[in-house]
Amino acid sequence: MDEHHVDILVIGAGMAGASAAAALARAASGRKIALIEAEDTPGYHSTGRSAAIWILNYGPPDVHVLTRLSRGFFDAPPPGFSDHPLSHRRAVLFLAPPEQAEALATLIAEGEAVREIGLAEVARRVPALRPRYAIGAAIEEDAFDIDVAALHQGFLREFRRAGGLLALHARARTIERSQGLWRVATEAGDARFLSPIVINAAGAWGDEVAQAAGVAPLGLVPKRRTGAIIDPAPFAVVDWPLVQDVVQSWYVRPEARTRLMVTPADATPTHPHDVQPDEIDIAIGIDRMQQALTIAVRRVERSWAGLRSFTPDGSLAFGWDRAAEGFFWCVGQGGYGIQTAPAAGALVAAMVLGQDAGAAGEIIARIDPGRFA
Repeated sequence: MDEHHVDILVIGAGMAGASAAAALARAASGRKIALIEAEDTPGYHSTGRSAAIWILNYGPPDVHVLTRLSRGFFDAPPPGFSDHPLSHRRAVLFLAPPEQAEALATLIAEGEAVREIGLAEVARRVPALRPRYAIGAAIEEDAFDIDVAALHQGFLREFRRAGGLLALHARARTIERSQGLWRVATEAGDARFLSPIVINAAGAWGDEVAQAAGVAPLGLVPKRRTGAIIDPAPFAVVDWPLVQDVVQSWYVRPEARTRLMVTPADATPTHPHDVQPDEIDIAIGIDRMQQALTIAVRRVERSWAGLRSFTPDGSLAFGWDRAAEGFFWCVGQGGYGIQTAPAAGALVAAMVLGQDAGAAGEIIARIDPGRFA
């Protein structure tokens, strides 16, 4: 068995773990950091199935802070971080059928950088709009698509360049603490990691990792989100905004220039596993879209599902466990993990290393996992 003595061990190489590990590698000069992943491919379950877009008015207040702080990174990533741009402009259009009139008024009054838009202008931007679907609309112009793969691989590349150890197919089988160290043996039985600090960034498996370590779970709830790809011909959709109703019971977004991604924006509670799409969810998403848009769906070209994991109150959970020395939580990213990743990774690194968290420090008390004790 290979034995690795490190200063910090991160469990989970999805976006949460990769961004935290990269930030730690930058900030913890001279310290050994390992990042272990249960699957053969980092980000297999959630990160790799995310259709991410940066939307400031999305999520709870703690997420808003990290979303705003991540903006500069997407606009100008560090030199050598990625060979491709991380973002592409894409406005978000909110349609309000009659029953969502009040929700639209609230969005316009309270949303940041959201303005009302006339239905004639909506029809120019989205020619497939059914004339009698919406009684009003709003738009958030300052939003953008995120190249999830480029972002994720950039963090992993940055981590490895700084000397970090990435171990794949290394599911944590046993996690025990003795003599001031966490001792983590992998399921394959060929490696063991010893570290005074463990960061639990295992996403949907976060509570399972905690229980393996003898740590009380937080009550994380993985939720299924379904997506499908269709051909919207004869409509040319490459420059369309993301289109959704105000309460997000469905949305569509251009994909690969000539296709549309359709989702019912489902959030079905489930358990941690290799989640697959349910045909009824695909049908619901298409039906809701067709109530708003005159797009004929001849076939579904591809479908998938991913897991988005939430804490009981929907906010993030970053911080030291109050009852387990050296055990740090980095979970509860829900549907916001991609758009907050740059600032979230930096915040986790600052908290673990006891450094100044800067502007992100205002949310530390709010995201303390101890609130679920």
